[in-house]
Amino acid sequence: MAKLEYNLDHIDYQILRIMQNNARTNNADIARELGMAPSAILERVKKLEQKEIILQYNAKINPHALDQNLLSFIFIKTSDIIGEQGVAYLLAEMPEVQEVHDIAGDDGYLIKVRTNDSSGLVDLMRNTLGKIEGILSTRTTIVLETIKEEQKLVIPTKE
Repeated sequence: MAKLEYNLDHIDYQILRIMQNNARTNNADIARELGMAPSAILERVKKLEQKEIILQYNAKINPHALDQNLLSFIFIKTSDIIGEQGVAYLLAEMPEVQEVHDIAGDDGYLIKVRTNDSSGLVDLMRNTLGKIEGILSTRTTIVLETIKEEQKLVIPTKE
């Protein structure tokens, strides 16, 4: 797999830092903060989107407001052959699954799951995971308390 060259400069990094903190920051405000013209910011943001550096814009929603109170991580062992990801794509289609990771070690995948409560988790495991052909076993870790849950990336300082 070839490594992509993105060629970001210090202004791109500054724009990314501002937008990562608040994606609703408009071009005029970014331009004012960076001492640039709004049109130049708009052009740079469009290029960052075209290069797939900015992938999407999201709102961070409190899961408890939606009664999704139980966070779990499930290690899944499958019969998938190395390089085959059929089970992973089926897992990714499940709305309760927030993340699917192909991992090294005894287990093939690690998934992050949110459900209302332990009954919802049991239901998911029995009625959804249990019906996926190729899953050999699972190990579940239930989160008691989340200290930090963040999607922000460390954006380097480049001058």
